[in-house]
Amino acid sequence: MPDIKHFDPEATLDTVVRLFWRQGFASTGIQDIVDATGLNRSSLYATYGGKQELYRAALDRYAASRSRPVLERLTADERGLPALRDFFSGLVETRCSGEYARWGCMISNAHAGAGNGDPEVLALLDRQHAALRDALRQTLLTARRLGQLAEGADPDTGAEMLALLAYGINLRSRAGVDVGRLRGTAMAAIDALAGTEA
Repeated sequence: MPDIKHFDPEATLDTVVRLFWRQGFASTGIQDIVDATGLNRSSLYATYGGKQELYRAALDRYAASRSRPVLERLTADERGLPALRDFFSGLVETRCSGEYARWGCMISNAHAGAGNGDPEVLALLDRQHAALRDALRQTLLTARRLGQLAEGADPDTGAEMLALLAYGINLRSRAGVDVGRLRGTAMAAIDALAGTEA
């Protein structure tokens, strides 16, 4: 007779996401996960595998549930630079206020963390970077079509610059950097692409 799970694996994974997101890979032990989920080690290992497998699953869950929907909304927004301004304003607001303030972004945290030596984690981070860059590039292409970009502004280079800026906001927000400073920097970068004064 097959073993019947007496817990919700999806809800448990959401708990694990929050734990790794807040604490990072290196600072989270299996006992932390046991304590947070209320499951014993054997149930965790049987369902998800070890800590590394759990971390991979948590990163993938975070990307699917938090990052991708935001990028899909940005890509679908046809306003050009106003969409970029809203994206970065929302990013700063999310990182600096509310339940997850000063947690940063789990993807950005993973870039800087100890768990990124795993080839599968690196592949996920590369996919996420590509998705972020492509969404930003698509928005800049829309802005160019609408006549909003400065002459000579390159959507490819601009998208890479803005992706790095997003990572910087995510990481600096963990240190409690002033909201106004983060938002001002983002708006200045967008204004530079538009060829207007910050």
